[in-house]
Amino acid sequence: QVQLVESGGGLVQAGGSLRLSCAASGSTFRVNYMGWYCQAPGKQRELVARISRGGSTNYADSVKGRFIISRDNVKNTVYLQMNSLKPEDTAVYYCNAEAIGPTGYYWGQGTQVTVSS
Repeated sequence: QVQLVESGGGLVQAGGSLRLSCAASGSTFRVNYMGWYCQAPGKQRELVARISRGGSTNYADSVKGRFIISRDNVKNTVYLQMNSLKPEDTAVYYCNAEAIGPTGYYWGQGTQVTVSS
């Protein structure tokens, strides 16, 4: 099992920045990708960004050039630096870990990000 604890959400004005953190514990040696998903009211959960243990990254088109995902493999922590925030970024952000041997997907409890116009 892998446990994920998120922090760093909150309320910010448009154009501002926030930094989310997610610390993993448990069977972290099984984790390859870690990432962030968001879910706005009435919408499906969707990928924001993910990063492999080796540092390969994927971003949603809507956040490219604004958000940066990074990872500290020693601390088993993934970060999401969110810059130039827009009201449409408002959502609950969930940390995700993809484990192998056996395959498993783990989620954090979610942290609210609200961007006011």
